[in-house]
This record gives sequence, C-alpha cells and structure tokens, in this order.
Amino acid sequence: MGYVWDAAANDFIRQSPGAVPSDPNNYKYELQCHIGGGDFDSVCLRSQIECPDRADGEVGIPVIWYSMPRGVPGAVWAIHSGPTCLYDAQPEDLLPRIAAAIQRQFESLPINAGAVVAQPSPHTLRGAETNFYANASEQQFDVTMFGQKVHVVATPAQYTWNYGDGTVFGPQPSMGGPLPQERWGEKTRTSHIYAQTGDFRVVLTTSFQGTYSVNGGPPLPIPGQGQFSAPPQGISVWRSITRNYADDCNANPQGQGCPGVPAGR
Repeated sequence: MGYVWDAAANDFIRQSPGAVPSDPNNYKYELQCHIGGGDFDSVCLRSQIECPDRADGEVGIPVIWYSMPRGVPGAVWAIHSGPTCLYDAQPEDLLPRIAAAIQRQFESLPINAGAVVAQPSPHTLRGAETNFYANASEQQFDVTMFGQKVHVVATPAQYTWNYGDGTVFGPQPSMGGPLPQERWGEKTRTSHIYAQTGDFRVVLTTSFQGTYSVNGGPPLPIPGQGQFSAPPQGISVWRSITRNYADDCNANPQGQGCPGVPAGR
C-alpha cells in the first residue's frame, strides 16, 4: 500500500486498497537523516525536526518525501517535500527501517560485558599460570523505535582478553571458569603467565549476538555483533624467592626469616 497526495488535506494519505490513483507520481518517504543501511547523518540529527505526539497519542516520525513519475522508463526518485512529520505510518511500513537501524540501536544499549575474575587475586606470581574467567550473562531490553515496541535479547558469544602486558587472547568462545584453590596454578583455556613483575590492568571485551522482535512478533537475528568492555581488573604480579637453610630458628635464632630478624639479613 502506497501514499497519494490529497490536495484538499494538503498532505499525503494512505492509498486505499484497489484504488486507482489519478496522480501521475508515486510517493515514498525516508527518515529525515537516514543515509542508507543503518547509518544516520550525525550533523543532520542535531538539527532534525521534532515531532511531538498528537493529542490522540499517535507518534510522529521526521521524514523526507520523494516522488517518481509513474510509467516513465528510467525515472528516479527525487525529493518532493519535507522535512515534515508523518503520523499515520503503519508498523509494516517501519519494519525495513527498524531492520536498517537495529544494529546501531543494539550497539548503543547499556549491555553489561561481565566481570573479570582472577585466581589468585589481587596478587599472583611471575612465571605461574593465573586463571582468568568472565561472569557474563544474557540480557534483555525493551526499546521504542519509530513508535514501535522492540524487544532485544543480547547473548554473550565471544570473549577477548587483554592481559595488560601486551598480550591479547581472542576473540574466542570460552569465558573460562573457576578452579578450586588446590588447583590454582594449573593451565586453563583463559589463563596467562606474566613474565615480569608489576601492576597490570586486565580488560575483558565481550561480543554479544542479538535478536529483536517488533510488537511481540517472532525473534529476528541482528546481523552483526556488539562489542562491550568490562571495567579493568587490577592485578599485581610478584616474584617468589626460595632459599635453603642448613638449620632452623632454634639452632640459629639470627637466621634469615626468623622472628625479629630484619628482611634481607
């Protein structure tokens, strides 16, 4: 179903099914600042017209109207008028526009990337395996796009670990997992060995895949993934020193490590 120009109303109205238009042109509209795909002109958005809700609660969207002559070979769409507010758009008219903009909307959601957990923490040893794992979960959001209710489900899919010492692991599908304390130091899928001592900031980036449904309709896949980073987790890497002694503190009370003996003596 298309739109026709109503001279009496001085506006575009939806064409009745089966009606034969007398206007020689076809008409369509595009969102005011839409430049194709899921992209919008950021400069245009700053000056985009506002469409206040009507008294009947109808939500308006800012559009540009285009026209094209009917039955003319090679004819192209040209700007007819606008920007103006459209209030009688139907959900089916907006589905392609929601699909075009859903990736950008998905990437702007406040998705929690999860938390970084280290074993041991907050201190670990140089040259030893430090186990890292993520706490990340599925999240759901309800947003409004072009006046339509859209339900979004975000599911963690891949993880990238930046261990803070120049080493990056991923993206890969493992979020890792905890080890019992007696197994700390074992190599795991997401563990890391620090070659130097110091303080490091570990950053987890989680890639989420999503689905969306419009007005309670079936879930549809969001084509790309959204990447979200967790707050950095600080970890201090220490070195261990092993010394052998010929006697204990009973035999040599002034020996290294004995009570009251300064460190390094």
